[in-house]
This record gives sequence, C-alpha cells and structure tokens, in this order.
Amino acid sequence: MNIRLIQLKPGLFIEIRIFTSMKIALSLLLLLLIGIGVFACRSKQQLPVVAGVDLNRYQGRWYDIASIPLRFSQYCTCTFAEYTADANGKVIVFNQCLNSKTGKTDSIRGKAFPVKGSNNAKLKVQFFWPFRGDYYIIDLDSNYSLAMVGSPDRSTLWILSRTPVIPETRYQDCMEKAKALGFDTSRLRRTPQQCYTGSKPAH
Repeated sequence: MNIRLIQLKPGLFIEIRIFTSMKIALSLLLLLLIGIGVFACRSKQQLPVVAGVDLNRYQGRWYDIASIPLRFSQYCTCTFAEYTADANGKVIVFNQCLNSKTGKTDSIRGKAFPVKGSNNAKLKVQFFWPFRGDYYIIDLDSNYSLAMVGSPDRSTLWILSRTPVIPETRYQDCMEKAKALGFDTSRLRRTPQQCYTGSKPAH
C-alpha cells in the first residue's frame, strides 16, 4: 500500500478488499465445481462394450461362473440364466439358483430391452416395473460360449459360460480383462455349480 491509496476516499479501499474477497470466493467455488465434475466423470466412466451381439446366438442357457454378489443372490449356487429372444426385439429372462441357506430353488423372470444404437451390446433388464438395470456385454468370444457382463458404475459383474465350469486359464483371462476395465475383482465370488458337476461347494 502506498501513499496514493491512503489518500483515496473513505470506503474505496474497503470496496477493493471486498472485490478481492469475492474473486477469491469465486475461484474457490470454481475449483469446487471442477472437482465435483471430475468426481462425477470418474464415477460414471464409460464402460466399453463389444461391437455387437447377435441376440439369436446369445439366447439360451448361460451358467454363472463368478459374479459380484448382490444382496438377493448371496446364497445362490447352481446359478444359471436363460435368455429367449422374442419377435418384438426384447429378450425374455429367466434366472434360477439353488439357495444354499434354505435348500430351495429360487427363480425370477424378467425382460431385457436392447439400448438403441448399441447394436444389442447394451440392454436394460427389468424384473420389477418400472425399475431397469444396466446389462453391458463387455466381452464375448466368437463362438458365443463365454461372456462377461457388467454395469457402468462397476458395481455388478458376471462371468458367464455355456458350461458349468471353465478352464482356470480362461477364468484368469476374464479376471485380467475385468481388472483392466476398472472392476474390483477382489469382490468376485465363484459360483458353486455342484448340481451340474457333482462336486461339493466349498465352504
């Protein structure tokens, strides 16, 4: 501060101080908004999907090799899903598992709706109206025998196969691909398929 500033009208210096404070506040607000935007972008990172899916080839039975357990599926064993493509472009979904806690078979039916522009690689699955969940096919081998399905927020992940078991090398390949796509593979749980293999589930 020099002598000229001291000789200014009373209150003008205060106005400069207020202006400076507002500038600092606006800068902080801008940084906060940028931070929120970056966080939102990270939490909604795009999840790459396969180039396209032939629903007629994709339909049929898929065994759950491993998945990130959901609350309603934490006791599921012998889990499989059956998909049936209908004439209207939708997919009829039937999921079934053996509940290891109750010893009873649990099942549920729903529908899957392909997302426009995704070439059937993205679907919205509905078990209870009006709720729909993301079903992104993120890996699919050429003969439609092994697939990985997940959601963009990385909260769900399934490794699916046409057979109840797969070679360990193929399972590890899936793990590496999932990890590279940002999934927390430590949350994956292998699904016991003793109903179809004759082996006892691990405890």
